Amino acid sequence: MFHRDGRPLRLALVSPKGPLYRHRGGIFRKSLRYQPLTLTTLAALIPPELNAEVVLIDEGIQEVPDPIDVDLVGLTVITGTAPRAYQLAKNFRSRGIATVLGGPHVTLVPEDAQPNADSIIVGYAEDAWPQLLRDFAAGRMQRRYDQAPDLDLAGRPFARRDLLPSRRFLTNSVFEATRGCVHNCDFCVVPAAWGRKPLQKPVEDVIQDIQQQGARKIIFVDLNLIADRGYAIRLFKALIPMRVQWYGLATVLLAEDPELLDMAASSGCRGLLMGLESISVENLRASKKAFNSPERFVLLVKKLHDHGIALQGCFVFGLDGDDADVFMKTAEFAVAARIDLPRFAVVTPFPGTALYNRLESEGRILTRNWELYDGQHVVFQPKRMSVRELERGTEIAWKHAYSSRSILARLPHSPAPWGVRLTTNLGYRFYANHLNKFYNCDWIIGRSDRMTSAQTDPRPTLTLPEAQ
Repeated sequence: MFHRDGRPLRLALVSPKGPLYRHRGGIFRKSLRYQPLTLTTLAALIPPELNAEVVLIDEGIQEVPDPIDVDLVGLTVITGTAPRAYQLAKNFRSRGIATVLGGPHVTLVPEDAQPNADSIIVGYAEDAWPQLLRDFAAGRMQRRYDQAPDLDLAGRPFARRDLLPSRRFLTNSVFEATRGCVHNCDFCVVPAAWGRKPLQKPVEDVIQDIQQQGARKIIFVDLNLIADRGYAIRLFKALIPMRVQWYGLATVLLAEDPELLDMAASSGCRGLLMGLESISVENLRASKKAFNSPERFVLLVKKLHDHGIALQGCFVFGLDGDDADVFMKTAEFAVAARIDLPRFAVVTPFPGTALYNRLESEGRILTRNWELYDGQHVVFQPKRMSVRELERGTEIAWKHAYSSRSILARLPHSPAPWGVRLTTNLGYRFYANHLNKFYNCDWIIGRSDRMTSAQTDPRPTLTLPEAQ
């Protein structure tokens, strides 16, 4: 099938980036970037009968061509890249190029995205994206497409990883087995955007994808690979004879299940990212993440290390139970617990989440400049500290955890190969020591400093999965 004027349909798929990450990854280097799945998966979903030509553009590694000779552009949007996506869409539309927006931000707040595009896709795009393209080729594209209510991930085409240059990434051996999460953490975009029912690819499909890629070291981008215990066990069993090494995301509940942990290790798991979030039980309960137990975090690290699994433990600052001493307490705890790669962020109330709705109702949202919603800028009024205290405290935590002394205290205990432990820690040390150059709250300090003490003193008072 050809486009209306007789030419093949020409498409561009774009992953916009904010200024920090645009071109060469900003402060991050190639060694800290893996090839994203969204664009390559969308490319695989283009209906073959359209005979379309497609180009993929990831602004983390390349510039958007100007001009660009295409009929339609699809942009995947997370909240922090929404302003850039809207700017690009405006430029494309001014040149007569049809523009489609999808992704987590569009799914969370479609009313924010709709005026900026000819069409939007709300929810996962496996069925909606091919239908949109067929409609466009026939001259009847609609303003909005929604995720199919009976979405099934079985039998889908494998991502077109060949369409992005592998040499520009640490690896392109990136895979997905499941989507979603069964938990309901109030700051997480997943339950707000897609609900709590996880979706799964047949284990056979996942294994076949890994085999056709010839991958030996792989990354799973699933938000919670163990959300369905039975599925996880089937997947791990299928991975064992493949003798791969893999890295992924899971909750701390993995360490409470000896059989599942043994299976993960036997299947080749060598590193996991886990959201520890806080060392405060009060914070975890308020965030609906009470299954995390700070008193068991040290044992968690030990269990993982005993199974040859390194931990990237993620903490957030700015929850309502936090005050000005939380930063050093958390950083010192992370070092003492021997967490391989501690990571710290400012809690971010992404639009549409329960956290955002609560803070908005309390008048504590300070800006709706989505570009600042990146996990390091402070976009709300903290309860027990000032905006500047939250910003500076986060930087202090990073610098302490990645000081020479702290790195030397943690490195000997990591199960990761020495080269990996050293390069990853030095990469984060670079980040920690340059954080103030890229993240600051100067844009809002004047406003924040004018707030009364009663506001800060608690005593009187297109899409496919891509992380926000």
